[in-house]
Amino acid sequence: MELDDEMEPEYDFSKGERGKFYREGAVLRLPIYLEEGLQERVANIAQKKGKDVGELVNLLVRRDVEIFEELS
Repeated sequence: MELDDEMEPEYDFSKGERGKFYREGAVLRLPIYLEEGLQERVANIAQKKGKDVGELVNLLVRRDVEIFEELS
């Protein structure tokens, strides 16, 4: 069975409510997925440094962005 087989030709949104889940000031945090081997390496470094993986990744990305901006 293909996905298209389950799709209706038209959906009724007449009872829908615009903005029902909107929250002013809400921040969308995007998940970042690292390659398996890279994630293990970063986790090992973070553990050795006594840092959270997210903290270490932010530090690394911030530094790389600064280098990239300097070269641009």
